[in-house]
Amino acid sequence: MCAHTCACKHAVLIDMEEGVVNEILQGPLRDVFDSKQLITDISGSGNNWAVGHKVFGSLYQEQILEKLRKSAEHCDCLQCFFIIHSMGGGTGSGLGTFLLKVLEDEFPEVYRFVTAVYPSNEDDVITSPYNSMLAMKELNEHADCVLPIDNQSLFDIISKIDLVVNSGKLGTTVKPKSLVTSNVGTVTKRHKKPFDAMNNIVANLLLSLTSSARFEGSLNMDLNEISMNLVPFPQLHYLVSSLTPLYTLADVNIPPRRLDQMFSDAFSKDHQLIQADPRHSLYLACALIVRGNVQISDLRRNIERLKPALQFVSWNQEGWKTSLCSVPPVGHSHSLLALANNTCVKPTFMELRERFMRLYKKKAHLHHYLQVDGMEESAFAEAVSSLSALIQEYNELDATKSMPVPDVPRLSVAM
Repeated sequence: MCAHTCACKHAVLIDMEEGVVNEILQGPLRDVFDSKQLITDISGSGNNWAVGHKVFGSLYQEQILEKLRKSAEHCDCLQCFFIIHSMGGGTGSGLGTFLLKVLEDEFPEVYRFVTAVYPSNEDDVITSPYNSMLAMKELNEHADCVLPIDNQSLFDIISKIDLVVNSGKLGTTVKPKSLVTSNVGTVTKRHKKPFDAMNNIVANLLLSLTSSARFEGSLNMDLNEISMNLVPFPQLHYLVSSLTPLYTLADVNIPPRRLDQMFSDAFSKDHQLIQADPRHSLYLACALIVRGNVQISDLRRNIERLKPALQFVSWNQEGWKTSLCSVPPVGHSHSLLALANNTCVKPTFMELRERFMRLYKKKAHLHHYLQVDGMEESAFAEAVSSLSALIQEYNELDATKSMPVPDVPRLSVAM
């Protein structure tokens, strides 16, 4: 779990098991992070949201606040906080969302962006539906923007990269010591989830998102503009993200896609970081963050080309926000991150509610939560109610899809 501003030296790494943080300190990224800005415990949260939120939240609140203040003081321009955490485990879901409330209280004027990784259906944490549901209520109430990502989508993307590499099509080659290969340079047959490669997709999402803050460009976008332009209603702050190309770590040498194809890819379901198809759902707004040698005219041409196939809400037909950063990712001529406020996120939430209810109807594993001081069973009912209200808001928007778009006359300005 990481809360950071614009650079890794301003990151605070928090985990209630010390193993992962110790790996970082002993690995190739050990000099990237400030070793004084780490908070760890030994026992872990036992895959229990209540332990992470109620126990460790109270225990480490002051220590977390101290390190956050220190990081904030060293920022030249504190634009926002990024909180990166999982939804299925105890620390990510519990302490991660506790941190959101701490930030809201301590820095009320600073935007809170969350990258939340949702568990797949085959998740091996049996209590992950409880943890995810309880965390969703906190995200609904205390986040300004949430980029939901699901493990299954990340795994599917890496599997597709494997297939492309194995096929040998289009002159594809694998670089030595690649994350998608084994030590001997051959493509790994995956039986376990390739977490390093999956995490690198999320890292590249954040690199694209922060590119305007780090590099020059002809049309830079302030991070706060994302929330301002893409979140028309407070609760509907979930943005579906897609990346193209997906090989931005340069692990794989794949001939670049044509520029226009790159824009088309960003709206295809194969490039979404959750299981969703935005083309068949309703857009509230969309941001395109482009890096590399791309002109404003290229942006405009592709938006006009794609618009007829994309359905926007009637009151925001021109709901596009664009950014151009002149520096491309390493090894590429250009890249595109699309952020869509789109009703296609609804099935992810409906599936989460369904998985939760299967456990909750049986009251299975509930006692593990209720034995934690300060945890009441009413928290579960409130969490379901919060998510159901969110789903209903998306339902009401979807109900307007077939309505005709009013032909609003342009404002005439007298000269």
